[in-house]
Amino acid sequence: MQITEKQKYQLKKFIKKLEKHKGRHTELVSVYIPKDYDIIKIINHLDQEKGTATNIKSTATRKNVIDSLEKMTQHLRLYKRTPENGLAVFSGNVAKREGQQDFEVWSIEPPLPLKTRIYRCDKEFVLDLLRDMLEIKEVYGLVIVDRRDANVAYLKGKTIIPMVKTHSEVPGKTKAGGQSAARFERLREGAKKDHFKKVAEYMKSQFLGNKNLKGIIVGGPGPTKYDFIDSGYITTEVKNKIIAIKDLSYTGDFGLQELVEKSQDVLAKEEIIAEKKIVEKFLELLSTKPGMASYGIDEVMKNLKLGAVNTLLLSEKLDDKKMEEFENEAKLVGTSVKIISTETREGVQLKDIGKVAAILRYEVNDS
Repeated sequence: MQITEKQKYQLKKFIKKLEKHKGRHTELVSVYIPKDYDIIKIINHLDQEKGTATNIKSTATRKNVIDSLEKMTQHLRLYKRTPENGLAVFSGNVAKREGQQDFEVWSIEPPLPLKTRIYRCDKEFVLDLLRDMLEIKEVYGLVIVDRRDANVAYLKGKTIIPMVKTHSEVPGKTKAGGQSAARFERLREGAKKDHFKKVAEYMKSQFLGNKNLKGIIVGGPGPTKYDFIDSGYITTEVKNKIIAIKDLSYTGDFGLQELVEKSQDVLAKEEIIAEKKIVEKFLELLSTKPGMASYGIDEVMKNLKLGAVNTLLLSEKLDDKKMEEFENEAKLVGTSVKIISTETREGVQLKDIGKVAAILRYEVNDS
């Protein structure tokens, strides 16, 4: 189960808000309620903790903990049952100055099911379980190979992570003087086999046993990639993970980018491709039918209020307040919202043209 870009953005925003608060002592309360866990049991447990907190020696800390627990139990009583994915709740005195009181409580139903029950008082809110949900677990293996070079990398979310780069000792097609053609060809063939063995070994060390590996995509210029796959050097378990083979024009870093580009059919369900496609569609409309696209905060907001926007593209770098304004306006007119990261070239382009863009429902021409 993966979380959407929208859920990811909202979770990041929630974590960022809570990270700002620091307690003077161990007085900030964090509670995680697992999915399917009885919320009444949690409320009863917090009531017991209020009794335990009366033993805290520091008067200020004791009061802050007890009041935080009271605030939290009041909040939890608003729930008839634990939400589907569980609930994370945080409470504490977040006043800027010592001696003042400003008790706040926050809660979030996480995008993935909670499996751990936690109750903790600390100087910071316990946020690692939520941060962990932002960490993409599933990856694809990327392998580029020709007679001279090879690259092994991972595709994690939208990010290509190079792991190994290797160069073969296969000599060029022109033989050295004095060598017979047959001897030279044997040297070339032997060096090619050594190259294949080395790349297969790198694939084994990087991919074998990786539970998060969804598949391996192999690419490269010319027929060498097929010779490599059929060479018999790739461990069967690794070879069985190969889900696509792609013809490329490049090797190296450009080749890795090209391999991702040409694997859209395989990666169609992955965020990197969905995100690239929607921004590409906007950029294409901008150049071919400019009346069907708009960008910039003021222009897009005007079209949004007219009900003319079909799809709203918001860069994750957009100011939180502006993001909320656009999302609220979009809800009123039934516009779909896409949060675009800056981890792709297209995402960076969106950021550079003003962080806000729109694909329109009908042509709008500015007078």
